Amino acid sequence: VSSNIGRDKSTIVEYDLAARKEVKEIYGNPEYDVDGLGYSEKRKVLTMAYYTSWKRENHYLDKETEAEYKKMQEKFKGYEIGIYGNNIAEDKFVVWTGNDKVAAKYYFYDKKTGETKFLADAFPWLKEEHMATMKPVQYKSRDGVTIHGYLTLAKGTEAKNLPVVINPHGGPWARDDWGFNNEAQLFANRGYAVLQMNFRGSTGYGKEFWLKSQKQWGKTMQDDITDGVQWLIKEGIADAKRVAIYGGSYGGYATLAGVTYTPDLYACSVDYVGVSNMFTFMKTIPPYWEPYKAMFYEMVGDPVKDSALLAEVS
Repeated sequence: VSSNIGRDKSTIVEYDLAARKEVKEIYGNPEYDVDGLGYSEKRKVLTMAYYTSWKRENHYLDKETEAEYKKMQEKFKGYEIGIYGNNIAEDKFVVWTGNDKVAAKYYFYDKKTGETKFLADAFPWLKEEHMATMKPVQYKSRDGVTIHGYLTLAKGTEAKNLPVVINPHGGPWARDDWGFNNEAQLFANRGYAVLQMNFRGSTGYGKEFWLKSQKQWGKTMQDDITDGVQWLIKEGIADAKRVAIYGGSYGGYATLAGVTYTPDLYACSVDYVGVSNMFTFMKTIPPYWEPYKAMFYEMVGDPVKDSALLAEVS
């Protein structure tokens, strides 16, 4: 099972269902939540645990799996890889390859012969050499919290005095990660730098970082975004007069909050399906989300008990 009970980071542990207790830790990372676990149906062994730092990382629990991945990494240098789609015999696989400039290329892989054969390119009309580089960055918020993010720069441009699109992610209990991002590439192709940041409340960085977002919509969560803009300006990357903010869902809320609370920071904004009124937002939570309503009340605010707060951040 995956558990963060009694610890900050989600960790893979062996658990005794009958005794209702943890037996031992299989793998935990000191800095990041573990995202998942691989398992061989044929050999009945755990193969790997994986987590996301600035990109996906594998921690191998099985020598055979590690050897296969190393073989493919050698073959597809410069690309991230994923080996999956295994059959019952576990001798034929599909290999995914990609990076920040390539969304997905797929290969057939025969484990017995070592043969790999090209199957498909998800976007053959997009040329890798035309795509922009996505670079991991980090900065400090005004209250000393480290915020991780990604900066995509237009190909061939110097990181100096650029027009910028600030693009906070939706969720908000989700995260941006490194890889091909079609919107960031579109903006970069038009000459914009793009900053995506994992503000407090973003997932993958542990329980404490996630809980820092409790009842902080429009407050410290927004400060993390604002501080990212100020960091870009201070570094000389952003032209302070040409900063836009764009986002969807919670990112849309952050967009509206950005131009409401810090109107002088942004030249323009685009809100895509963003929340604006916290009370109508709570009222329109659909029936199939009912189990999450208590969580929303605790994490965002209770419409009755926290009505002053929700009015303030609407």
